[in-house]
Amino acid sequence: MQDFEKLGVFYLGKTLDLATAHTRDELLLYDSNDLTTHAAIIGMTGSGKTGLGIALIEEAAMDHVPVLAVDPKGDLGNLLLTFPELRADQFEPWVDPRAATSQGLSRSDFAATQAAQWRAGLAEWGQTPDRIRQLRERADFAVYTPGSSAGIPLAVLGRFNPPAAVVRADRDLYSGLLAGTVTGLLSLLDIDADPVTSKAHILLSTILQHHWDRDEGLDLAGLIGAIQKPPCRTIGVMDIDSFLEPQERFALAMRINNLLAAPGFAAWMEGEVFDIDRLLYTTNGKPRVAVLSIAHLNDRERMFFVTMLLHAVLAWMRRQSGSPSLRALLYIDELFGYMPPVANPPSKEPLLTLLKQARAFGLGLVLATQNPVDLDYKGLSNIGSWFIGRLQTERDRQRLVAGLKSASTQSTDLQQLDSLLAGLGKRCFLLNNVHEKAPVLFTTRWVMSYLAGPLSRDQLRQLTPAASKPAVTPPATAQPRTEVTPGNQVPPVVEPGIQQTWLSADQKPQAGEILIYSPALLAQVTLHYSNARLGVHWHESVNLLTEFKSDQQAPDWNQCTAEAPASLRRSDAPASEGRFAALPAALASNKNFSKWEKQLHSWLRTHRPLRLWQSAELKLNSNPGESERDFRIRLQQAGNERRDTRVAKLRKVYAQRIAALETRLQRAGQTYERETEQATSSKVDAALSAGTALLGALLGRKRISGTTLSRTSTAARRAGAARKQAGDVQRAGATLSQLEAELEALRQEFEVAVAELSSAYDAQQDPLAEILLKATAGNITVDWFGIAWRADIRTVSAERPAAPH
Repeated sequence: MQDFEKLGVFYLGKTLDLATAHTRDELLLYDSNDLTTHAAIIGMTGSGKTGLGIALIEEAAMDHVPVLAVDPKGDLGNLLLTFPELRADQFEPWVDPRAATSQGLSRSDFAATQAAQWRAGLAEWGQTPDRIRQLRERADFAVYTPGSSAGIPLAVLGRFNPPAAVVRADRDLYSGLLAGTVTGLLSLLDIDADPVTSKAHILLSTILQHHWDRDEGLDLAGLIGAIQKPPCRTIGVMDIDSFLEPQERFALAMRINNLLAAPGFAAWMEGEVFDIDRLLYTTNGKPRVAVLSIAHLNDRERMFFVTMLLHAVLAWMRRQSGSPSLRALLYIDELFGYMPPVANPPSKEPLLTLLKQARAFGLGLVLATQNPVDLDYKGLSNIGSWFIGRLQTERDRQRLVAGLKSASTQSTDLQQLDSLLAGLGKRCFLLNNVHEKAPVLFTTRWVMSYLAGPLSRDQLRQLTPAASKPAVTPPATAQPRTEVTPGNQVPPVVEPGIQQTWLSADQKPQAGEILIYSPALLAQVTLHYSNARLGVHWHESVNLLTEFKSDQQAPDWNQCTAEAPASLRRSDAPASEGRFAALPAALASNKNFSKWEKQLHSWLRTHRPLRLWQSAELKLNSNPGESERDFRIRLQQAGNERRDTRVAKLRKVYAQRIAALETRLQRAGQTYERETEQATSSKVDAALSAGTALLGALLGRKRISGTTLSRTSTAARRAGAARKQAGDVQRAGATLSQLEAELEALRQEFEVAVAELSSAYDAQQDPLAEILLKATAGNITVDWFGIAWRADIRTVSAERPAAPH
């Protein structure tokens, strides 16, 4: 396994020598968890900023981390241009024909040169076609186009659905979500509304809160009606008409109505549901890279969408459990205008909130911009990693260095930092990471995605096959009517003791239509599932609704629909204009219901087990009510957290061993230097003593005097000491070499151990075991059992109505 294939690290490039800016063989492996403290990418046009951003997103996908990527320029759609075979015909639809013409090549020949260039570039950076295949297997890639059908449309304004209960319980978050939603909507109307002073803002916030507090959604048509006839009679201490006169409310309703009726606005209400969880994961729980392309929108529409997105991300984040590992990534390719230092657009507050709070939930933000002036300095202290590329002017560099000085806790040489920034070339970035000891200069790797440049709407349509586009969900309209003859005006008579309820219709009948009630059998039941070994104690209430035809003698519960009790709008009496279909004879007898209820108990024990899933690898069970998709999503996060925890413990253990060995190595080095110095001194002393004795003998003395003998003896002793010292040096050198070898072996042992722990856990490939828990007879309660009259609006036929009973 390549070093960069270890999960938990992002392969971004190779380091450069800070002094010479020459490439070294050392890979830049960025710890994915460092992104939980967020990152900023700053560089002028042509600096390679987009390439670095795409590399980050590719690495997140390789690590099973989902990504929301806001794309104001149209470049990030290139993430879908990945070709494992690297064939020329795969590149051909995406190459720029003007570039081919400028080189005197046909489009097909130019595509062949691009394919060869990508093949060579990937190989130079140690990446194989198989890595591209893994990228496509580990994550789903899709381009969403709010307000357009070029990609996958998003129903951003289909309905203002209430946030989850956990969000409503957080008053600050709830208030911010209300204010942000209304501000975004008013910005789409080109109304610059202050949440405190604007009457329109206050009215819309009051209407939305009224419905959301009751867990009710509201579409634009309902909002228009609520503006003219508000659900509350007072705002503050003033009555509604004094606060905002009816004529002013009508004018506001007309502006929203004009927006609703405007050509092309239907695109904002069609497509997939605007839900962050569904954007981040597919229906089977596979992580997704969701490119949110807004290049086709005007500035007002972009601000509206980004504001809605940020508030939706905040609400999604609050529903997650805390996590020390990277759970998801929010990437904004051009931050200009969304978090300026001297203005307060509606996107600024939720963006600052995310920078402050997202870390605790494992959500990382990556903000890219061309100019440091686009960043509000209040957000700088919450950004831990700075990827700084070539900047436009010296003033930009000085502004950025000043910002880093105020935000960083590192003792960075700012003068050296400024000189490094001044000399950066294309695709070269300076990484200043608060989790590392010093800045790192690096050049970005070759990306796996083909960089074709900004994609046109036609190209986006090619990337979004018709089969993958969701069925268009139009605004609520009248349902097709079935032509019938009117039924009876009074309900059929049933025996005493048989319970009845009436289910409300979604709409009122119009001219030529009639409200018909048809009988069905409804059972509202509560089931209790218990298993001490699995720690399961779960109550489930459900409505079972089944049709009952006139020739039936018993209900067929296998054909029933199961719904939550709150989903059925029940009434104790029918609508006054309602008519009634005939009642099957079996439903009119009370004795049948007693028999059917016993049969229902038996059917529930057999056919309504609690389905759980179990992962043998992670030793985790799904929670009651948790779908397999959501369980796989939770497993992936648990697998990442397990890996990160194990690697952190391993690093701690090996850090202690390596530190102890480095201390011994340092002492051995000092000993070797000391012994070397002493050996050198002994050699000099021995040489001087021997020279002195030899000189005395050579001066012509006829006999060896006592002094000469003494000098000779001293020379001999010093020569012996020099030989001993040389032996000490040899032994010190051997000890030093041995410790160096031990240190290198320990480091390699650590790398192997980390590689084993970093082996990929893919929740999509985990063969989950299915566990079925049945409710016992004593744990089944039938809370309500009787006839449910279902309302349906139908067209009246020309036939005469049936006579009443």
